[in-house]
Amino acid sequence: MTVRKVLCVDDSAAELDLILKIVANANLVGVSATNGKDALHLARSEKPDLIFLDIVMLGMDGFAVMRELQKDPATKDIPVVFVSSKSQKADQAWAKMQGAKGFVPKPIKEQAIMEEIRKF
Repeated sequence: MTVRKVLCVDDSAAELDLILKIVANANLVGVSATNGKDALHLARSEKPDLIFLDIVMLGMDGFAVMRELQKDPATKDIPVVFVSSKSQKADQAWAKMQGAKGFVPKPIKEQAIMEEIRKF
């Protein structure tokens, strides 16, 4: 699979801008959401090739978003990489159990984002 479009989800404007900048510098299309509900809507309508998803968000957290993505036949095959300050081994293990294909700890480093993009 070739990654062309990436959905970036984070409730922090600074973190979201950073991920979008990295995605744009890689000549990819970046689509953004600041909450779980919008992320689900965009995942269905934009059909991204990859999703970078924050865990800690008000309302619907990233794990809840992941569960909803997994339930929907239209989104269940989109790879999700969690991006979070919750980066303990237990958090990373739980992310994988939820179906995540990768994990990038915060503070975000461009190299880590690029490594995840290259996996797909």
